[in-house]
This record gives sequence, C-alpha cells and structure tokens, in this order.
Amino acid sequence: MFPQLFHLGRFFLPTYGVLVSLGVLIGLWISVRNSERMGINGDDAWNLGILVVLCGIVGAKILYIINDFSFYKDHPGEIFSISTLQAGGVFSGGLIAAFLAAAWYVRKHRMPALGTCDAFAPGLALGHAIGRLGCFAAGCCYGKETHHWWGVVFTKPIAHEITGTPLNVPLEPTQLFESAVELANFIFLMWLLKRRKFDGQIIGAFMFIYGVARFFLEFIRDDPGRGSVFGGAMSGTQLIAIGLVLAGGFLWWLRPGSKRVTAQTAAATR
Repeated sequence: MFPQLFHLGRFFLPTYGVLVSLGVLIGLWISVRNSERMGINGDDAWNLGILVVLCGIVGAKILYIINDFSFYKDHPGEIFSISTLQAGGVFSGGLIAAFLAAAWYVRKHRMPALGTCDAFAPGLALGHAIGRLGCFAAGCCYGKETHHWWGVVFTKPIAHEITGTPLNVPLEPTQLFESAVELANFIFLMWLLKRRKFDGQIIGAFMFIYGVARFFLEFIRDDPGRGSVFGGAMSGTQLIAIGLVLAGGFLWWLRPGSKRVTAQTAAATR
C-alpha cells in the first residue's frame, strides 16, 4: 500500500520498520509504566522489555522459516536473504519466544511472574496493533481475494517483490482487521487492569481474546509461511492460537495468586 516512507538514491526508509519500531517503543513504555504502578522495579521492567523484544523478533523469524521449511530446505541460502530478513515473521512464534525469555528473566530477578505479565499485556496488544499497520503498509500478511466493499488493492511492485503480495486484485484487509482487534484488546485490558482481582487475569484475557481472533482471521489469510497441521485441516498458527485460548482460559479458571493481589496493589493500578 505504502511500503516506503521516502526513497533517496539506493536508500529508502521502510514504512513497516518505522511502524514496528514505533509500536515496540510505545508498547514498552506503557508496559514499564504499568509495572511501576504495580510496584515492580522500573529498571527490571525496561531490561525485561528489551529482552522480550529481541527474543520476539528472533522467534517470529524462526517460526516463519519452520512453517516454510520445505522451501528453505532446498534453498538454505535464502534464510539470510534480504527478502527473509525484511519479512515480518510469524507473530505467534515471537510470542512464544518472548514468553520463554520472560520466564527466564523473571525467575532470575525474582519478579512476580504473573503480575509482570499482567503489566506487559496491554502494551503488547497496542504494540502489535501498531505493527500490523506496518504490515498493511508493506503488503505482507495479506488476505484472500474478496469482492466485498472493504477489499483493498495493492499496486506497488516492491510489495510483490518482497512478500509476494498479489497486485491489482481486491484482498481481505487482514492486517487492518487484526490491528483493530488488538487496539480494542488494549483498551479492554487497560480497563481490566484497574479492576484486577488476581495475578494472571490480564495476560489470561489477552491470550484468550487474541487466540480466538487469530484463529478465525487465519481463514481469510492467504500469505505463505504459516504452516499446516493435521493434513492441512488447519494452519500451524491456528494450532498455536488454540493453545493460547486454552492457556488464557486456564489462568482464569485457576485464578492463581488471587490472595496476593492486595488492596494496595489494586489501588496502585488506578
């Protein structure tokens, strides 16, 4: 749609990179702010956020390569190609890697695990919402061809060259759908954070809501690199989405740490 903010000679500034970076910075700032309001050390929160971002980027790339392993097995040199490095990766892979890195850091620094996840969940949702606008600008993560009035048409050849985006045909704006879901998720999670009753309530809600939304959005996605399971019955991303829904629902059912959320902690989030 608008893959480059500006172009000067051989140098260009990709819209995707700018919006993803902006999403990371804003999401991290909100996460640290929430952490400090909940009594979590701000420096630990910043360090955790930076670690999570870096591991999330690596995890998204790894799952992207795994899901399209049949191609990369025959073309191993493409793993470090410009097109692969410029591809956004698979968000679910980044989410899993980020959770693993967060678990290690939180344990090492004796931070409240679920409470920290609660503080970071709204920022994660907003950062993802902004990042998906970058996907829309670049043309990646595109949807299937559609004849609905909301179909969008990509015309920039560079979008096709980098991500294989079909040109001059109306496509489902899956990037905008997901961005809208995550923006609504952010607003809801910030509202819920002020009324938190137990540790894990906010991150559980995030995983459940995003997992449901991503599962159904997969039906109208048409870009490669999301894998397939059970003989093609569903994508690998849908299987991960089901796992997120189950994990989020389990946290709400278990209500871990409900006795540890004191009146003082609850008031600090207001």
